[in-house]
Amino acid sequence: MKGSYILVIELEKDKTIQVGKLVKIFFKKGFYVYVGSALNGLEQRIHRHLKDNKKSHWHIDYLLRYARIIEVFYKESKSREECKIACMLAKKLKPIQSFGCSDCKCKGHLFYGSKKDIVNSINLLDFNSFSY
Repeated sequence: MKGSYILVIELEKDKTIQVGKLVKIFFKKGFYVYVGSALNGLEQRIHRHLKDNKKSHWHIDYLLRYARIIEVFYKESKSREECKIACMLAKKLKPIQSFGCSDCKCKGHLFYGSKKDIVNSINLLDFNSFSY
């Protein structure tokens, strides 16, 4: 399956994290949403993100060392739609500058917001819930 996915993440306490080659980023405790795509195995990508012990490859891997995924959504698509989805989420949620978007011109693919704003934003999108 090919498509896009959304990870809803909870960070239980404030944390400064070195993210790959980016500078250290201060993350406030609370809720985050990460948007990604996988055009060569959506299920495998989601399962990888859910694993605890993995080599850090993407920006999100560094955050997930300290935070937990609380919900996963996906959408089948043959084309890459993560930037379009990120633009929609940026209307209601605060992007984390340059996070997860080193290969595009988006402000970020990770967003911070209240749980209510996150739920409302995702409900506006046509995504399925992923069971794990």
